[in-house]
Amino acid sequence: MNINVGVYKVELRTDETYSESSSDNMNLYDKVHFETSEHKFSTKIGLKVFKNNRLINSAIIGSIGGGTGIHRNSQIIENDRMVICCSDSIFCLSIPDLELIWKTQADQATCFEIYKYNNSYIIHGELEITRVDSDGNIMWKRSGLDIFTTPTGVNDFEITEKYILATDWGNRTYKFDFDGTLVK
Repeated sequence: MNINVGVYKVELRTDETYSESSSDNMNLYDKVHFETSEHKFSTKIGLKVFKNNRLINSAIIGSIGGGTGIHRNSQIIENDRMVICCSDSIFCLSIPDLELIWKTQADQATCFEIYKYNNSYIIHGELEITRVDSDGNIMWKRSGLDIFTTPTGVNDFEITEKYILATDWGNRTYKFDFDGTLVK
């Protein structure tokens, strides 16, 4: 996926075969934003920033938990930073230098999607719906009786003007206000 950010082009791609200790990596990165873990990272996302078609910075992020894909709602681009889902966490990276500003575990399993809400972010996770402020601090987390997706994966999450609507695997619908309170 390629995203234009002002004078920059940001390229995102999964790079599951990347290993810090390998000399055979297909892609090399200026920065590696992995934390030490005995677990294998299920998702690794490579980011490259280009200006005038010239590579100026690159980084790779990775985290444990379930796999996260790159799609329209997996990241948010702001003026000078990108906030992106990667497995169980949300990473905030500066643009164009791709320095790690913050990282927050927003779900116990997988972060599917992220949405901007005022000066915060709403994360649609597998096990939790989470609201995080612009500095990565968790404002609230809510879970349901089952995972927040449906067997078809269609129409399982929506943000309206008044509430957040999430549907779980058993087709139970949850309505949360923006303070995290379950609305009946």
